[in-house]
Amino acid sequence: MPAPLTSRTWLWLFVLVLGVAFLVGIGSWGPLESSEARYAEIGREMLVGQDWLHPRLLGIQHFHKPPLTYWLTAAGLALFGPNAEGVRILPVLAVLLQVLLVYGLGQLLFQGDRARALAAAIIYGTLPVVLISALNVTTDAYLATLELAATYGILRYYHDGRRWGLYLFWVGLALAFLTKGPVGFVLPLMAVIGFYFRQKQTRRPFTIHHAVGIVLFVLLGLSWYLYLIIENPAFLRYFLFEHTVERFANAATFNRAKPWWFYVVLAPATSLPWAAALLVYAIRMRWASVPQQWRNVLIFWVLLPLVFFSISKSKLLLYVLPIFPGVALLTVYYLGRLTDGVLYRWYVGFVAFYGAVLATLCMLPVVVTVTDVPLQASPFSAIWPAAGILVMILTLTLWSQIRIAPRILVASVLFTVALLISVKPLMQQNELDFNGARPLAYFIKQRHLENRKVLVYNELLPALAFETGRIPVSLNDGNHNLDRETQFEPSAVWRNTLIYLHDAKQQDAVNQLFAQRPVLLVKGSLKPERQWMLRSFTQHQHLGKWTVYY
Repeated sequence: MPAPLTSRTWLWLFVLVLGVAFLVGIGSWGPLESSEARYAEIGREMLVGQDWLHPRLLGIQHFHKPPLTYWLTAAGLALFGPNAEGVRILPVLAVLLQVLLVYGLGQLLFQGDRARALAAAIIYGTLPVVLISALNVTTDAYLATLELAATYGILRYYHDGRRWGLYLFWVGLALAFLTKGPVGFVLPLMAVIGFYFRQKQTRRPFTIHHAVGIVLFVLLGLSWYLYLIIENPAFLRYFLFEHTVERFANAATFNRAKPWWFYVVLAPATSLPWAAALLVYAIRMRWASVPQQWRNVLIFWVLLPLVFFSISKSKLLLYVLPIFPGVALLTVYYLGRLTDGVLYRWYVGFVAFYGAVLATLCMLPVVVTVTDVPLQASPFSAIWPAAGILVMILTLTLWSQIRIAPRILVASVLFTVALLISVKPLMQQNELDFNGARPLAYFIKQRHLENRKVLVYNELLPALAFETGRIPVSLNDGNHNLDRETQFEPSAVWRNTLIYLHDAKQQDAVNQLFAQRPVLLVKGSLKPERQWMLRSFTQHQHLGKWTVYY
């Protein structure tokens, strides 16, 4: 970066700019199904019910994940309000912290070279997959932050013996375990193995601080699990088998089956254009010319975790988020070996790629008008990508910086800011198509129907509960997503909000519901044998894929 500002100053400016780009319009659309809405509603119910140990989704206990993400979601709602902003602000802050941690790791791996550490932080903060993780609330943003903190802590301890680094490692591991269980060990464990593998590092002796760290891990990381197991011993098998072994080995357990090559394709695709440069030079450069440290980063931080998650039968894109700090650091290493002449060709390609993406967003209002693309895009939505193109052209044309690396980084930051600001109006305009429920809640309130029972036919819709602040009645007509785990329920109260239409014993409850002049939400159409339900309604309104009967 140009003088006289230091790399740390540029880092904080980047974090500030990225944070503003994230936060502008962050509440323009409501939580989206399924994952984000699920975490948002569990956090809301936890805050309302003040039960911090038994997460509930639509009134039924939900133990698919440890509670840390739910606690943080509830905290966000308490601090920033019961709205989409309250759900999303803390994950954004978690991602910004990841950027700072990548900078810290860069300083360690590049032997104090702050310029390269800065480059790694900027590359990481501009990866599309990282942007997605910040704006799609799940456990993964928090997990990646805690894994990075643990990794930075242990490598800092190995580097100069800082005891706080050792404690950061154990606390980070504990909180990662409280976020997503054993998978939180993957990156820190790989970093430890990579540090020692064929590098002849001096092993540090076991001390009292290691023992204290292990105690902290047990107290923090295992406390919630032990509490529930003591409360009900059946939780031991539930956690160990159903949510560890089954999730990894059985694709049908949580309906997240993907082909083995899912991450092999998606990981590079969601880290473009940086992934293209990394792949080219990781393949081209002779293996013998790469220092052992960087071989280990490639093997243990990227390839082995990628193989591990590819073997798993349950796959979602953000599961592999912990590999991308390694991707960013390796990209800086490989590109740092190139001359400015070679970098210039990549610079031209990057700018062309960024321009093409923003130009496509500019043309989207025209495209959706003349084609059958199932999207909405008002003419005003073209303003932001057009402004992004203009700012990039002016900055890169008028800026006197000769070196190519800073120009690539600045172009990437400008593109990222433009992209983040441009997509939010599109998210708002297409909320129903992206599985949001705010327009449904708005319609119910607009028609003054909020005091009536709301019935949702054959769909799990926590987004509606979050938007209205009330749990709807789910009518299960064979949708496996509505088959809830009720074995830990202390009573049958859950039957008030979940009805199985195929259960003849619940027919009286169904008849009573329809006698109360409810609101019925149907996605698509009713099955022929359920058409009788419509006799209770005189009006209906189509909203995207949904029909509201009232």
